[in-house]
Amino acid sequence: MTDRPDTVTTHPTPDDAIIDGLRTRLRGPLLQPDHAEYERARRVWNGMIDRRPAAIARCSGVADVMTAVEFARTHSLRVAVRGGGHNVAGHAVCDGGLVIDLSQLRGVRVDAAQRTARAAAGCTWGDFDRETQALGLATTGGEVSSTGIAGLTLGGGLGWLMGRCGLACDNLLSADVVTADGRLLVASAGEHADLFWGLRGGGGNFGIVTSFEYRLHPIATVLAGLILYPMSRARDVLRAYRDCTAVAPDELTIMGALLATPDGTPAVGAIVCHCGVLDEGKRLIAPLRRLGAPLVDTIAPTPYVALQSMLDPSAPAGRRNYWKASFVRDLSDAAIDALIAPAAGMPSPYSSVLIEHLHGAVTRVAPAATAFGVRTDHYSIGIFSVWEDAADSAAHIRWARDTASGMEPFSDGGAYVNYLGEDGQMQVRAAYGANYDRLAALKNIYDPTNFFRLNQNIPPSF
Repeated sequence: MTDRPDTVTTHPTPDDAIIDGLRTRLRGPLLQPDHAEYERARRVWNGMIDRRPAAIARCSGVADVMTAVEFARTHSLRVAVRGGGHNVAGHAVCDGGLVIDLSQLRGVRVDAAQRTARAAAGCTWGDFDRETQALGLATTGGEVSSTGIAGLTLGGGLGWLMGRCGLACDNLLSADVVTADGRLLVASAGEHADLFWGLRGGGGNFGIVTSFEYRLHPIATVLAGLILYPMSRARDVLRAYRDCTAVAPDELTIMGALLATPDGTPAVGAIVCHCGVLDEGKRLIAPLRRLGAPLVDTIAPTPYVALQSMLDPSAPAGRRNYWKASFVRDLSDAAIDALIAPAAGMPSPYSSVLIEHLHGAVTRVAPAATAFGVRTDHYSIGIFSVWEDAADSAAHIRWARDTASGMEPFSDGGAYVNYLGEDGQMQVRAAYGANYDRLAALKNIYDPTNFFRLNQNIPPSF
């Protein structure tokens, strides 16, 4: 199956007269290549992405977003939408078109009595957690604090609290959305419910969400941290990880990790978050501490907001990233062995293989209840190739592809959409599985010309 051709004619390099017509209609600045902020504004988290838009509309509010959408549609401009800019595929920026930049929209309002929060689409999880944790509240969010709330939530939203609280999208109560025809809609269970369904996992295919309303949970301190062993113990450690996750209650989420220590030593281990009774958490993770002398063991009572930034040093902006991903139902011994061999030979000390366990509250949502349809116990396998020198790119990309190929016999064919790069239409279809056709039908309603196509795209079905 090939990608469906774009249904919107584009101007790769709109002339200045066209762009000047937008400048006078925006309250926020319009950045063109001669603007002092342009170079910084066009950069995104993944250092592999080097694109030069004709202009960047740095929106100051919803009116600017509506104006930019209407203008781009009128002039058939290619459009990218930027929230946190953390997407590995670099969909937040385009060559020759218009970037609708929400990064300055950072407000968060917490209603402690109702246990809800309303957050603007430019917020990162660091912004969000800072405000909610001040009141001892949290919701499932990204595992790196610089990740934007928008992209993560719209793609489903795995995180440390998912066993107890569900995915980020499961905690979404409503969203304000600017659609391709320039309307501002409210999507919720009671209003535009079809659109609300699609936003919970369907990515940026149906419009620009300008704000998100989330359900919050009383969580402040968790038992969390990292335990690492030498790579020579990988088989024993990953089997122990499998055993622990097989009986994990909702309160316990564990990530398996094959990576390198800061001095470059290959290592294997687990990252733990238990958001229940402290002593029970210690009992549950004890098998991970009975495997000999660890290289590192930082597991301790930790403020949730600190856990949310614990992985930040491993994911700075500007490094080159190439990712592959898959879902597996079971971590068989053969699947474990297929991960160990390439992980032991990672060509970069920054690369890793991470295993995330979907369980608990995630699995008590019906597969058709949200666009994110993986609702049985699963493991998400993320193969993250990360390096610095562009001259070394071929070797690092090859390592990720070879590792992913080794996992194919164990995959159920799907993958976490937020980890996909430029994997093609077949992989996007596989990621949505039985929900794909319903998503394509929804695209027919809300974006029949595929105006929003710089994403893990679901083209209209006609």
